[in-house]
Amino acid sequence: MAKLSPPGDGFPVSLSTHLNVSPEVESAVAAGQPVVALESTIITHGMPFPQNLEMARSVESVVRANGALPATIAIMDGRLCVGVAGGEIERLARAGGSAAKASRRDIAALLVSGELAGTTVATTMQIAALAGITLFATGGIGGVHRGAEASFDISADLEELSRTPVAVVCAGAKAILDIPKTLEVLETRGVPVLGYRSDDFPAFWTRSSGRKVDRRYDSPGEIAAVIDMQTGMGLGGALVANPIPEAAARDPQEIEPHIGAAIRDAEAEGIERNALTPYLLRRIFELTDGRSLAANIALVEHNAAVAAGIAVALADRRRR
Repeated sequence: MAKLSPPGDGFPVSLSTHLNVSPEVESAVAAGQPVVALESTIITHGMPFPQNLEMARSVESVVRANGALPATIAIMDGRLCVGVAGGEIERLARAGGSAAKASRRDIAALLVSGELAGTTVATTMQIAALAGITLFATGGIGGVHRGAEASFDISADLEELSRTPVAVVCAGAKAILDIPKTLEVLETRGVPVLGYRSDDFPAFWTRSSGRKVDRRYDSPGEIAAVIDMQTGMGLGGALVANPIPEAAARDPQEIEPHIGAAIRDAEAEGIERNALTPYLLRRIFELTDGRSLAANIALVEHNAAVAAGIAVALADRRRR
């Protein structure tokens, strides 16, 4: 990794002093070129090795092929790293679940300990904003877990979306969640949910959750205009809901029984809090004989392509 980057708007200087940005990403941001942030918990906790490494490399290639620069983000050796590449990505992939899973609450402890950590949606947003990056592509966001009325298990992703000026392109919320409650919290937090060529809010492996987005847009330029206004006015982030490609989508009637079985297994084993989502994704991978993983990779690559297109449109708009 390379140079220190200046602090982003609204973040304390003390946090920015722990930021390392690769020369390629730093130059692109300074020049107003399109950049797409990528998270790393999908590498460390979302997929097994070596598929996670293949996916990480493929997603970066997709971003470049669509005209933007990828900026994978992680916490490594006591630094907030932006533009992780090459051997560092392989290090994350090989570490897998032995790496920490970093959300907002974990940052200080991880910087002190120097542990290797994959960054969640929430923490990737934070670090991207520090580095001056507005667009971020992921698989699916976290949200309100099923049974949250008893467990109070609600992802920090939703709070981060309400306060950090980064737009997240995703295939909706992970299907393991309570999607109606997730959308209610996003509404309460003032987070706009923008559908990309879809009126329906997707559910990760499936193209529709049965719920609607707030507004539909059919071109990257339209979405870029809303993001530019949203972030420019200090209104926080935005969620861009981009359904999984039809050819890769799973049938809800096929996937839902596996989700239910995985949740019951987690309850039986006492899995909870930040260990729950990685456990459920891994268990559903096992129950579907790997079919869920193939769909996951397809949707992440699709989100990366769409995010790159929006990043190009946003950069063009800001240059004008």
